[in-house]
Amino acid sequence: MSERDVGTGGPWSDAPVTLERQVLRDLGFFGHYLYWHAGGRGGKHAILVLLLLNGGRLPQREVLERSHITSAALSEVLAKLESEGLIARTRSAQDRRQLDVVLTQEGEACARDMLETKRRFEADSLSVLTEDEKRELQSLLERVRAHWEERENMGRETECRSNSNRG
Repeated sequence: MSERDVGTGGPWSDAPVTLERQVLRDLGFFGHYLYWHAGGRGGKHAILVLLLLNGGRLPQREVLERSHITSAALSEVLAKLESEGLIARTRSAQDRRQLDVVLTQEGEACARDMLETKRRFEADSLSVLTEDEKRELQSLLERVRAHWEERENMGRETECRSNSNRG
């Protein structure tokens, strides 16, 4: 048994190490790795790239809708970006009540660097696999994703029915 096969502690540490457990642990590692190495930390990167891909300017309301974070969280992220000189907020020419979020030159350069870093990461991340292996992996992951989504949807339906029967 290798170090990789040993449990990580906690309530399941004495459970037998099954192939399923190893795969799920590896999927957890991949999720963690992608979060930290592929731009998953916070909203600053995502906001800068969103602006870059939309001509460098969007109404703040549209940034909120597209970023999928709360209004309070967006305000905090925008304040940080503004204090770093990466964006500016200006009154909309179409509707003076609205604010537009605009990339500065430094913000645009930063967003372009982020996109290039992400492109390099994506190119390198699966470089150990052949094109056929990548397609096979994608197909297998798609099957697992579909299965998990189906289970999640079944769980929601069951939960709703069981809650409605309690009343």
